[in-house]
Amino acid sequence: MPERPLLTARWTELLLLNFPVPVNAIETLAPPGTEPDLHDGQAYISVVGFRFHAVRFFGLPVPGHTSFPEINLRYYVRRQVGDETRRGVVFVREIAPRRAVAYTANWLYNENYITRPMRSTLQVSGPILAPGDTLEYAWRSNCSWPLRGRPPRGQPHHRWNRLAARVAAPLALPARNSLEEFFVEHYWGYVRARDGTTREYRVTHDPWQVAPADNVTWDCDLPATYTTPLAEYLNQSPSSAIVATGSPIQLHRGRRL
Repeated sequence: MPERPLLTARWTELLLLNFPVPVNAIETLAPPGTEPDLHDGQAYISVVGFRFHAVRFFGLPVPGHTSFPEINLRYYVRRQVGDETRRGVVFVREIAPRRAVAYTANWLYNENYITRPMRSTLQVSGPILAPGDTLEYAWRSNCSWPLRGRPPRGQPHHRWNRLAARVAAPLALPARNSLEEFFVEHYWGYVRARDGTTREYRVTHDPWQVAPADNVTWDCDLPATYTTPLAEYLNQSPSSAIVATGSPIQLHRGRRL
């Protein structure tokens, strides 16, 4: 009997900003039993904004939590199981506007969700993403400067952080072994459990169409958002940016390795 998914949803209008990092930065953090997944010898981290739609837990909708944006920071790992190479992601920090989503993911998977006010703005010309369409994802955080006295001139005590870009070409399935395929073709998730072991879970979805993005904006108060040592590699412009259509997904139960 097929395994019943824990969560079903649609992930749509993905924007991925990608940053190169040293391989040893991923080796240090990778959960036990996994190793860095590389493209042409290079390790990457990605900041990803997207929309959740039609969220259901065990087939049941949660009122007020069926559609919302998310932004996550992730890196890429792999695990060899016999002749199968399982290519997966590890989420370093996930931002969502719904407390129940954050609580459930942190409890069930030991993920790293935080709850922040968020917004997403899509300017599209048709039913699917096309050249010239724009995507923006933003979240509000406390500013990283000390709040005693007055903030710097013109700066509020809270600020909006954002990633945004424009679709630069028609979307299509990525070329085999391309960098674009590397970023979107991962079907496993890994997390270091509270007891120090590794948990593995499967994510199923159809392949995504992708396109390069231009007019990229990456504006983030890093100290106010990230505590990971990977944050230092986000203090630069991304080396690549892509958009992806997304699809229905199924998130399955995790298992301890």
